[in-house]
Amino acid sequence: CTLRIFLTTKLISNSNIFYVFIHVFFVSQDWNRTWHTANPDLTQCFQNTVLVWLPCFYLWLCAPIYLLYLRRHDNGYICMSHLNKAKTAVGFLLWIICWADVFYSFWERSHDNVISAPVHLVSPTLLGLTMLLSTLLIQYERMKGVQSSGVMLIFWLLALLCATVTFRSKVLQALEQVMCVWRYTTFFIYYTLLLVAFFLSCLLDQPPLFSNSVKDSNPCPEPGASFLSRITFWWITRMMVTGYKRPLVENDLWSLNSEDRSHRVVPRLVNWWNKECQKVKRSKTMYSPKQASQNEGKDGSNVEESEILIIKAPKKTKEPSLLWALCLTFGPYFLISCLYKIIQDILMFVGPEILRLLIHFVNNSNTPSWQGFFYTALLFICTCVQSLILQQYFHVCFVSGMRLRTAVIGAVYRKALVISNAARRTSTVGEIVNLMSVDAQRFMDLITYINMVWSAPLQVVLALYFLWQNLGPSVLAGVAVMILMVPVNAVIAMKTKTYQVAQMKSKDNRIKLMNEMLNGIKVLKLYAWELAFKDKVSEIREKELQVLKKAAYLGAISTFTWVCAPFLVALSTFSVYVMVDDRNVLDAQKAFVSLALFNILRFPLNMLPMVISSIVQASVSLKRLRVFLSHEELQEDSVERKGAAGLPHSISITDGVFSWSKNESLNVLIPEGALVAVVGHVGSGKSSLLSALLGEMDKLEGSVAVKGSVAYVPQQAWIQNSTLKDNIVFGQERKEAWYQRVVEACALQPDLEILPAGDNTEIGEKGVNLSGGQKQRVSLARAVYCDRLVYLLDDPLSAVDAHVGKHIFDQVIGPQGLLKDKTRVLVTHGLSYLPQTDLILVMVEGEITEVGSYKQLLETEGAFAEFLRTYAAVEPTDNNGTISTILYEHTTAWTLSTDDMMICLFQSVSSASKPSQTTNKEEKLSKKTTNTEAGKLTEADKASTGRVKLSVFRAYLKAIGVPLSCISLLLFFTHHLLSLFSNYWLSLWTDDPVINGTQPNRRMRLGVYGALGLSQGVAVFGYSLAMSIGGILASRYLHQSMLYDVLRSPMSFFERTPSGNLVNRFGKEIDTIDSVIPSILKMFTGSLFNVLGACLVILIATPWVAIIIPFLGLLYFFVQRFYVASSRQLKRLESVSRSPIYTHFNETLLGASVIRAFGEQERFIHESDRRVDHNQKAYYPSIVANRWLAIRLEFVGNCIVSFAALFAVIARDSLSPGIMGLSISYALQLTASLTWLVRMSSDVETNIVAVERVKEYSDTEKEVQRQHEPSGLNTGWPTVGCIDIQDFGLRYRHDMDLAIHNITIHINGGEKVGIVGRTGAGKSSLTLGLFRIIEAAEGHIFIDGVDIAKMGLHELRSRITIIPQDPVLFSGSLRMNLDPFDSYSDDEVWTALEFSHLKDFVSGLPDKLNHECSEGGENLSVGQRQLLCLARALLRKSKVLVLDEATAAVDMETDNLIQSTIRSQFEDSTVLTIAHRLNTIMDYTRVLVLDKGEMAEFDSPSNLIAQRGAFYNMAKDSGLV
Repeated sequence: CTLRIFLTTKLISNSNIFYVFIHVFFVSQDWNRTWHTANPDLTQCFQNTVLVWLPCFYLWLCAPIYLLYLRRHDNGYICMSHLNKAKTAVGFLLWIICWADVFYSFWERSHDNVISAPVHLVSPTLLGLTMLLSTLLIQYERMKGVQSSGVMLIFWLLALLCATVTFRSKVLQALEQVMCVWRYTTFFIYYTLLLVAFFLSCLLDQPPLFSNSVKDSNPCPEPGASFLSRITFWWITRMMVTGYKRPLVENDLWSLNSEDRSHRVVPRLVNWWNKECQKVKRSKTMYSPKQASQNEGKDGSNVEESEILIIKAPKKTKEPSLLWALCLTFGPYFLISCLYKIIQDILMFVGPEILRLLIHFVNNSNTPSWQGFFYTALLFICTCVQSLILQQYFHVCFVSGMRLRTAVIGAVYRKALVISNAARRTSTVGEIVNLMSVDAQRFMDLITYINMVWSAPLQVVLALYFLWQNLGPSVLAGVAVMILMVPVNAVIAMKTKTYQVAQMKSKDNRIKLMNEMLNGIKVLKLYAWELAFKDKVSEIREKELQVLKKAAYLGAISTFTWVCAPFLVALSTFSVYVMVDDRNVLDAQKAFVSLALFNILRFPLNMLPMVISSIVQASVSLKRLRVFLSHEELQEDSVERKGAAGLPHSISITDGVFSWSKNESLNVLIPEGALVAVVGHVGSGKSSLLSALLGEMDKLEGSVAVKGSVAYVPQQAWIQNSTLKDNIVFGQERKEAWYQRVVEACALQPDLEILPAGDNTEIGEKGVNLSGGQKQRVSLARAVYCDRLVYLLDDPLSAVDAHVGKHIFDQVIGPQGLLKDKTRVLVTHGLSYLPQTDLILVMVEGEITEVGSYKQLLETEGAFAEFLRTYAAVEPTDNNGTISTILYEHTTAWTLSTDDMMICLFQSVSSASKPSQTTNKEEKLSKKTTNTEAGKLTEADKASTGRVKLSVFRAYLKAIGVPLSCISLLLFFTHHLLSLFSNYWLSLWTDDPVINGTQPNRRMRLGVYGALGLSQGVAVFGYSLAMSIGGILASRYLHQSMLYDVLRSPMSFFERTPSGNLVNRFGKEIDTIDSVIPSILKMFTGSLFNVLGACLVILIATPWVAIIIPFLGLLYFFVQRFYVASSRQLKRLESVSRSPIYTHFNETLLGASVIRAFGEQERFIHESDRRVDHNQKAYYPSIVANRWLAIRLEFVGNCIVSFAALFAVIARDSLSPGIMGLSISYALQLTASLTWLVRMSSDVETNIVAVERVKEYSDTEKEVQRQHEPSGLNTGWPTVGCIDIQDFGLRYRHDMDLAIHNITIHINGGEKVGIVGRTGAGKSSLTLGLFRIIEAAEGHIFIDGVDIAKMGLHELRSRITIIPQDPVLFSGSLRMNLDPFDSYSDDEVWTALEFSHLKDFVSGLPDKLNHECSEGGENLSVGQRQLLCLARALLRKSKVLVLDEATAAVDMETDNLIQSTIRSQFEDSTVLTIAHRLNTIMDYTRVLVLDKGEMAEFDSPSNLIAQRGAFYNMAKDSGLV
């Protein structure tokens, strides 16, 4: 036996590797007995050694690794079940059988004096020990909670297969001669027990105790699935069946496996990344000679020197490696995929080798026919094993990709919460959202292919080795062609990278602008600026499309090289082979085995450029991510909290120098429980002082200490898209009594009565359905409810009515309020509160110029006293001598123009009348809270169900253009026809007769073959270009129409639709249309033609296959439809659950400072993780469904291959080798093409959903026409400004009562009219009607005799002007913010700035009018933004001006300037002012008093006071009478 194995090894050097494999397998004394015979069999020696030892070696090799794995992965404990008892019993019985054989051998030696071969002792002993090991493993698995074991199943299968060969042999021997009865009996018992053991190992044990799946309501069945179920992905079939019967819904989705969840995945990446950053920090400190500077005095010269040293040697400071952190996090799990890939790559070459043997079999008619069937069976088994391993490989890759995306999103989110303000300005919201959506997706896509980096070269080397075996040195010609292709692809990849960066930059800018437009859509509509901004977006989009077009040209060249490379390799190799030597004959075996190998070669050669471009894209994304994650974070130690506990003061700043302040240091000491006011002009640094106390500002020197927990109320209230109750409770424990007190103190009780579901009413994004005052009160209520020790209040009273402000100050902030024992720092412009404060800080240009109590500051006669006198002199004082409420009204009522809007929206006229008794109130409230459905506002993204409608495909083809679509298809068809014909030509060539050892027509054959190949290349280039250009035309059209549709939607649409949904459409869905759909369509069409071509060739070669193909075709079609139903719906569910991630992220970015101030980061991180997991819950089944499908389809493909081979074997006498070679080489490609076709067809369906979602907004409600052609208006209209309102009324929704009604007034040109009324009276509704933001339900408004309802919206809105109360700016230059259409000259712009008191400020800026405003105008104070809105109005200088409480956020000095500017510059214009502060309108011509949506009074202020009606009472409240 040993000698034979030795002889076999000698064969390796001079025989083909495959023959050696066969030879070793069938080693025998007489090779003819095993191979060259009609009835093959193996020798006894081989059966008793190799076939017995093989399973034993397998188990002993696996056991140590498996035991280690089990030790680390403990899933709980399984109780002893019947199945386990049966497995153990069978194991023991097998062990006993083996030992019985050993004892029999000893007995035989002692009794019969027969010296049996040592193998009869060695083999049963080894087998017995192995069976004992297997029994012990079964028990250990049970204790570790393994329900089904792959290791054991493979062992039993291997043992069974080896025993089956022996079983057949023993049966044959038993028929021929009498054998040893004992050994026969024990073997048959052994074989039966093996069958039982194998069957038992396929079954599933009960779940372990204490497992997580028990606690889960809807656990994923994967962890509890059997090994066979897991490798065939059978466990997802239940969901697929459900999806086939009816569309899947969210409740059908299983929970994520714990190892895929955010709380497991994200911390691992964050930890590795932090370690990388620490490493870099340590290496950086080595270069910084700070030690020397510590010993020097405080002159700081050495510090500067060391800083210069650091700056001068940037080469030494390396960046932290995000790639390495990712490798350490996901590498270990991902390495499993490498193992699968190696096995799969090797198995890939079995096909061509079997093809060679089959051709050899057909050529040699003396070969026993069983060999043909043996090759067919071997082909089927190998392809099936290859399929299983390939799908496992993909599964590992996709799961790694999914985890990577989870980790990246989690890391970006966590970083966004700690990023410093300076760094935050360098990344816009759009960019950061793109990091989460696009860049994370790029990583995910790359992970699937990254192994090709080493696998492609391996496949190329193996293919070349086998080609060398086949064709000899001629292969070098092919290698030369491949080497020439490498630089071409490298150049293409480099260029693609440049385009990639440019495209991402444009995309970021576009998303950023879209984000701002959606946030400021109301302002765009009021100013009629939609077209200007639409053009800005289109301009950026055009740049993006230009880059895409260049990339498409490159892509076409790239595709041309991919398709031509394998062909050129084949052509050059065949040319050299036949031309070098006349005796070199290209027969079927050489040609088609080479062709099969070239086809294998095509895959790595095609994939390499794709992988390179994927790596290029991912490297761009990696850099963007690394830059973002490396951004500077807020200084954790900038504010001492714990250390402040022993200090006497609640807040102290000692020698503080901050990035915003001048070089003078700040010193502030605030005692515990004090109420401190911070006053100063606009832009003097009041808000910045609060930022410093929150640790939001860069502290350069000194120390800041805050004792105890902090609550913060920002100047612009931050409201979450959640219920009103959730906004106030803000994640704290719910205390009902305290909650009620807070709600009443913050004056929210009346609002709760108006809202349809009370405090369960959903508040839209950024609080769209609350007025400015309500938002600010909710923001204050949140702070009060959280019950902290220190309160930082940034001008919270500026946005509320006078009486409400007084109520809040008395009940909450003031000396008798809820917060009386807390430390309160109140930034305010309201002078009336100042006498009640303990301390006042006066700020001028970032410095604190005066500190003291109200009395002290008056006595010092400084700037504060002067300032006070100026404004106090004009105001009367009340009985107590304190400055009257009027002063404090100077700060109030910064109500949104939706002020009354949503209140009216929610209120019927009857519900506005308030019940007198509180018990009634509470009853009403409790009724309201039960009706939560009524409080719904935003519409979540809904998943459409069922098949994608044909109209969607039609819309996409229409967007491409019919001629281009037809040309593309024609070119596709031409390419595949030429491909088929060239291969058929090759088969004819190989069948050419050989005359005198050569083929006479070879030059002609070669010429035609080459010409066919080149024609293919041209067709490929054509269709690739046509498809890419078509894709770009389609995406341009679809983006433009969506942009147009969205901008034409009415305001109600934006209140209902979360901006995350819209950003998702403009970001992710457009990205899909740009880059994914064209390439998928290209691949789908290619696969379709490949499959049809392959089936055609197989049918021509072996017509018998026609019996099988329809049956397999039906099976294939059923599986595909069955799959697509679920896959499509899962994709939709995944798409829908993606939007909330971005919506929540957007919200977090806007409120990051509030979240940090309250210390709620953990809760928000948890919420973000929950949303990501919810999204992955739909994504995970979709990737498993893909694998489920691939395995089943590849099985269908493998059947077709096997049948093609089988029928070829049966019909070998009537088949030429050329045709058979052609048939089987096509059949070998068919499996891959079939799988790819279904992947692509489902990808087409799932991705075309992007078109469906983009088209969705074309069917929503739209505003009326913008312009009437021809315009019937005079160019200067309105010339007088006369407004006539007749029986006017409007409602917010069709199903609601009128918000205002029966309003009839006539306003003469040039009149100044004040509009007043309590909150919810309908003041803002009137202005919304005037600008037709909401269309009239009844009555008319005439301006200069023209009915505004009959005008185009832009004609109306561009001729009248509003100064809204929310000063919205867009990122771009100051000039663009004032005049986006460039309608005015620079001189006119400067004049407007001069009148709005901004000239000095703007001329002091380095870029003057080109000064860049950051996103939302964040680099200007709120007051400066309000003045810019005034400048916009001054530029237009229209005859009708509406002021919507536009001076709430400015101090009194600025307020006076604005009022005087309006009086002088709009002297002959009609001015309508919505006012809460009556002193601003006391000199107006007339005042309109509204009450419950109706006109209560309309006359001059003096007459109204004399009438002692509603206006008199208001004036009395304000201390004016």
